[in-house]
Amino acid sequence: MAHPNQKPSRKQSQKISARERIQEAQRLEKQANARRRRIVVSVSLVVGLALVGGTALAISTAGDSKSSAADVVEPTAMVVPANTSGADGTVITYGKADAAHTLQVFEDFRCPVCKNFEAANGDAVRKLVEDGTVKVEYHLAAFLDKNLGGKGSRTALAAIGAAVNEGADKFKAYHDVLYANQPDEREDGFGDVNHLLELADKVPGLKTDAFVKAVTDRTYAPWAKKVADAFNDSGVTGTPTVKVDGKPLTLFSGNKALTAEQFTAQVKQAAGLQ
Repeated sequence: MAHPNQKPSRKQSQKISARERIQEAQRLEKQANARRRRIVVSVSLVVGLALVGGTALAISTAGDSKSSAADVVEPTAMVVPANTSGADGTVITYGKADAAHTLQVFEDFRCPVCKNFEAANGDAVRKLVEDGTVKVEYHLAAFLDKNLGGKGSRTALAAIGAAVNEGADKFKAYHDVLYANQPDEREDGFGDVNHLLELADKVPGLKTDAFVKAVTDRTYAPWAKKVADAFNDSGVTGTPTVKVDGKPLTLFSGNKALTAEQFTAQVKQAAGLQ
């Protein structure tokens, strides 16, 4: 046996070197596995929050879109569209102003779960407005631009400003068209103003010269930022969120949106109408 202070023999050195190479390979493999696990977890979180089919809310991150990336030149002058209310016109109301109860809807146009809600209960909301049960206040967000990258939420929101300037009914019709034709949120399809103008063809009477110019020039982009900031300051942390007179509603049961009948009953119960 070699003395502890003696230099090991060549044979022993070869054994030690081989063992060290094996240990180093094992260490590198463990690091690679750890990186793969982190990637899987990160992707799973994004998918769980953002993809269609789940009932999880799209979650806003703290302080997200107040400085949402504006990679295009936007006007700086604040223009508030007609038919809006609240500070800086950040609230869009649809329905009879004297309705006794208010349905507050918090949405992001890139949010696929919002699309699920609209598909399941959009008609129920419309009927509740038409019979005077509620008026609807829309509070619109743009945090998914920061969470997912791109500019679709804010570009769509600026186009919505042009639509509501044409009238509350035009806004609601265009709102519904955008959700019915929502692209995969990872593709950022609403970031293309030409696509938004094409979708406007589906709303009779919306595509006036003034509307086209406002969408093309992004006239309401500064207003859209104010609207998004107001959502961030609202205390609501996810979309879709719906409240009746300030009382939050349950929108999903298990993996499915409530039926129109269930949703309507819940609204009326929260409003004290049954």
